[in-house]
Amino acid sequence: MRRVDASQQLPAAPERVFEFVADLANLPRWQTGIVSAELTSPPPVRIGSTAHVVRELMGQRLAVDVTVTAYTPGQRLGLASAASGIGIDAVLELEPAPGGTLARFSMDIRAENVFMKPLEGAIAGAAASDLATSLDRLRAALDGE
Repeated sequence: MRRVDASQQLPAAPERVFEFVADLANLPRWQTGIVSAELTSPPPVRIGSTAHVVRELMGQRLAVDVTVTAYTPGQRLGLASAASGIGIDAVLELEPAPGGTLARFSMDIRAENVFMKPLEGAIAGAAASDLATSLDRLRAALDGE
């Protein structure tokens, strides 16, 4: 398993940031590589909710189902997915900070079989740069609202 993470100060209250990111239809607006996202379980979003997400990763377009694994309003949102033998657990943690919110975004990337193990590092490398870019996009999306 490989872990990648990034953090950034956002100029909005944690509750506002959480409201935006917990609306899974907003994933393409802030998360790098996401082309589309559609909630596939009844609202409201909570632990166990699901969405169908199309993402581009390393030149490939993948359709994956995402499950909400953590949901603490104003504090923590966790999402899990698996595709082509790679599992990803992403967590966005929010805490109040002067002038807004400190956002910490992390991903655990794991090969689900021995054949995919060599790809863990390449995917983690791509994800590491995507995390910082995603937080930049989140800042821009919040500024635009």
